[in-house]
Amino acid sequence: MILYHLFALTFAWLLDKLIGDPPNWPHPVRWMGALIHKLEQALNKGRIRKLKGSLMLLSVLLAAGGITFFITRLFYEIHPIAGILAEGILIFTAIAQKSLKEAALEVYEPLAKGDMEAARVKLSYIVGRDTDRLDEPGIVRAAVETVAENTSDGITAPLFWAMIGGAPLAIIYRAINTCDSMVGHMNERYMDFGWASAKVDDIANWIPSRLTSLCIMLTQKPEHSPYEEAWGILFRDAPKHPSPNSGWGEAAVAALLGVQLGGINFYKGVISNRATMGKLLVQLEKEHIIKSISIMNKTVFLFLLLLWTGGMFLDLAFTRIESAIFI
Repeated sequence: MILYHLFALTFAWLLDKLIGDPPNWPHPVRWMGALIHKLEQALNKGRIRKLKGSLMLLSVLLAAGGITFFITRLFYEIHPIAGILAEGILIFTAIAQKSLKEAALEVYEPLAKGDMEAARVKLSYIVGRDTDRLDEPGIVRAAVETVAENTSDGITAPLFWAMIGGAPLAIIYRAINTCDSMVGHMNERYMDFGWASAKVDDIANWIPSRLTSLCIMLTQKPEHSPYEEAWGILFRDAPKHPSPNSGWGEAAVAALLGVQLGGINFYKGVISNRATMGKLLVQLEKEHIIKSISIMNKTVFLFLLLLWTGGMFLDLAFTRIESAIFI
């Protein structure tokens, strides 16, 4: 089955490269979001909110994974090719490489024309921080950080889980990620209710985020430092991020570009002083958005090669184990 998963996830990647996420198409993430919202409204009250939040997460994962498993099983029973195509279409809904590229370009294009206000507005669509007073380096930093972080969350992590367990695991990963983005916040309302979503999201991203950072580092030669120094920056700075996973992509991109990410952000007027990622060798400028997109594209391609290598090895190993058992 791993070989089928590899064909399916590659088909999904090609679909995303071709058509991305058409805005008017039905999308599982929207359905997940609606279900999460209804459950949160019904359960996030009173006592034992950690337990209620855990039940909400489990319900969403069972619904998303169960429906996906039923669909893929149905098509595989018709024919393996039908199963691969159906699985590929489902995995396609869990990745967002083209959408991430387009979102970053929508920030870059007004910057290239000198329209700071339009760039701030476009940036506000993809980040949670206040954007209304950001200067050009601040806008660029936010866009580059978004591309760096979401290379794993939005592309390589669902592909990783698709290789392990096909479309059901890819969709379950996307459901975990959606739960975390909606309720996994460290504030009074979600501190307890979103606890399980945040913890499971950390677990689901632990391996993919680190593999992705290694692929990032292998995409190109660091622009302003020797390789040894760039690798040192990655392992020094990645653990500084408040998220156990997000810092790996940001630190890797910062190390390659010779820029500094992180630092001071404002959220609804409240200051947030994050640790910095990278060594300030050059100032951030709009072309770094284009460079971050290029790194993302090369990283995903390299990650696909890594999945194929690992998947073929696992498939061969399982085949030999089965042969040994049934001899």
